[in-house]
Amino acid sequence: MMWGNGTMGWSWGYGLLAMVGIALLVYVIIRISTKNAEPGPSSPPPSVPSDLTSARKILDERFARGELTAEQYRDQIRVLGEGR
Repeated sequence: MMWGNGTMGWSWGYGLLAMVGIALLVYVIIRISTKNAEPGPSSPPPSVPSDLTSARKILDERFARGELTAEQYRDQIRVLGEGR
């Protein structure tokens, strides 16, 4: 004997399967988009302390402007490296 329109009660299962599939697709898209997001310019890599990064950035800028010679720049880099 058949119930309803000849589906024998299985039509709700396909609807549920479709909803699970859509939810899984949305989850995968969100994971991929957040995984590929690059950190902003204000956030340094997690392994480097932020104060060291800002000191290095200032040192690089001073060297680029010509305020430091190459020897002074190397010495300062060495000093910053010893602080780790």
